Amino acid sequence: MKIISGGFAIGVAFGAATALVNALSSPYSELGMPLTGTVVGMTAKVLSLLFDAGWSWAALAVLTGWLARSLTRGAVVGALSLVGATVAYYVTDATVADAGTDTGVWVAVGVPFGLVLGALGSAIRRPGAIGLLAALVVPAGAAAQMIVMPPRPHLTITPSIVVAEVIVWTCAVLGTAWAVRRFWTQRNTAATV
Repeated sequence: MKIISGGFAIGVAFGAATALVNALSSPYSELGMPLTGTVVGMTAKVLSLLFDAGWSWAALAVLTGWLARSLTRGAVVGALSLVGATVAYYVTDATVADAGTDTGVWVAVGVPFGLVLGALGSAIRRPGAIGLLAALVVPAGAAAQMIVMPPRPHLTITPSIVVAEVIVWTCAVLGTAWAVRRFWTQRNTAATV
């Protein structure tokens, strides 16, 4: 039960943080306007580009599923983390940016995706090809999103966009290297036993 409530709490924290950094990074919000052009404002922009991406929300469900350890709990916790993140995002967004909500739509999308991604997260612990493929979901998703829909909300490329893209590509490469290394280490250990 702790892991289920913990996964929900992680989701709530993630959703609230995402809405908050979006408000802090926007020169059009009351919170972000005074930060425009400052180091804090640019940092908030990088965090906004990282947190407000589909791959990072998928990573949330995978992470909470991994923490849950079992397939069933992983699926449930993955879905609950996305539900918590969605509700917290829209509540925080309405509070700090006076924005409208699409909560129902995104909860409806988050539940089935959260179930699948949470189950995949729990499968990362499995040895062999299943564990390898599950561990590659987030790095592959991040790379795919960077190719299809990179974090470029403007026509001009800003330093914040460059930093965010470098972080995503670096993490995708490191995540892939970790997954492959873990797979080969397990395989070699099993071969010597």
